[in-house]
Amino acid sequence: MTDRVRAHVFVSGRVQGVFYRASTRDAARETGVDGWVRNLDDGRVEAVFEGAEGDVRDMVAWCETGSEAAAVEDVDAEYGEPEGEDGFEIRR
Repeated sequence: MTDRVRAHVFVSGRVQGVFYRASTRDAARETGVDGWVRNLDDGRVEAVFEGAEGDVRDMVAWCETGSEAAAVEDVDAEYGEPEGEDGFEIRR
């Protein structure tokens, strides 16, 4: 089994109301990472990715563009120890 890592990500820009969360969920499931994604009241999107380091880094890079309709301005990611996420979900 590969070593797992965790990335806690905040994405700013035009990322709400543009299918960003659903696209993130689909990309994460396709990549094979666990975690969640949700909208924040301040207009950002918050996500957590856990999995193999390369896959998690791929998801953080994916966040730079996100869904087709999104206009990402910034992605802030903090890496740390995994907390045991299982599956990937959209949180409300």
